[in-house]
Amino acid sequence: MRLIDQVDLRGKRVFIRVDFNVPLSGGAVADATRIDAALPTIRYACEHGGRVVLASHLGRPKGKPNPALSLAPVRTALADRLGAPVEMASDCIGSDVESLVNRLQPGQVVLLENLRFHVEEEKNDESFARALARLADVYVNDAFGTAHRAHASTVGMTPFVTERAGGFLLQRECEYLGRVLAAPDRPLVAILGGAKVSDKIKVIRSLLDRVDTLLIGGAMAYTFLRAEGRETGKSLVEPEQIGLAGELQRAARDRTVELVLPVDHVVADEARAGSPATTVRDIPPGKIGLDIGPQTVERFRAVIGKARTVFWNGPLGMFEVPPFDAGTMAIAAAVADSHAVSIVGGGDSVAAVMRSGRADAITHISTGGGASLEFLEGEPLPGLVALESAT
Repeated sequence: MRLIDQVDLRGKRVFIRVDFNVPLSGGAVADATRIDAALPTIRYACEHGGRVVLASHLGRPKGKPNPALSLAPVRTALADRLGAPVEMASDCIGSDVESLVNRLQPGQVVLLENLRFHVEEEKNDESFARALARLADVYVNDAFGTAHRAHASTVGMTPFVTERAGGFLLQRECEYLGRVLAAPDRPLVAILGGAKVSDKIKVIRSLLDRVDTLLIGGAMAYTFLRAEGRETGKSLVEPEQIGLAGELQRAARDRTVELVLPVDHVVADEARAGSPATTVRDIPPGKIGLDIGPQTVERFRAVIGKARTVFWNGPLGMFEVPPFDAGTMAIAAAVADSHAVSIVGGGDSVAAVMRSGRADAITHISTGGGASLEFLEGEPLPGLVALESAT
């Protein structure tokens, strides 16, 4: 696919699909990471004479306007970062929006209102896609986090815009995630956490053909431990996936991949803040495993320290409730301290890195949780496929 710097933008309406699905608090942006990630592409379009139209979704408004999910706070945060005015459209389609866009001068920016205020966005409705396309001379996708969704703004409108390209964030995501698939520096270590094995079956299968070591934590580890006949107490287990977990462990052995499970656990009677916690090697009946224990942290840290490439997706415990975030935070520090090419994706994993204050030590922080997993599964992402046919 072409990139934005291969397209003449001068005087053209440059429609950039960005991912400004950011958390809000008190009517303001609480975390501007995704806004910051889009700035290089936006600035490039402005500096090269583009009349810039930005489009994004925010939250789940269920196809109708919701003032609490307006992109107006994003406009404020974006203008501060650009150091220039950003117009705010009252909608994302319609004659008033078209007039506003057509009045833009080179270098000026307008932010459209939440795409998902229209149910047609997620349905990839052709009429809605055509209405979006009427705002564009050039289409640029820089929203990797939505590239796995075939929506009107990521796929549907592209046939109706002559010139199409990827933005710099999209390029960076594909470059680093593609390195994991194609040509990683070895040893390649993947760290997977989260609640359910079922959410990561495909990516585990894909990674077993590529990694040297797979570290598994989070609640999904308890399903793997049950496959080994270990006691897991009241911990979250997917009974229907126990057989599959055993199959994946056998597949790892067949491929000489080291699949490492926790050897000790932080447990409590209840999964809530303030519940007294203890560390055990085997989880007794009545206890819930809520984090990896200190011996597991050291074992994982030793593996990460020898890696040349590290991919991490998913928390290693009930990260949102201290003290059950300790294991995840320790692994965030270990990844940051490693000398490996490090790629971190997924909301809680990224949050841990940010909270650790070591984000600058991570080679690439992915803005796409689900998209990054589907990319590593080897699945074609609709938003990328839509750009591949660009001429």
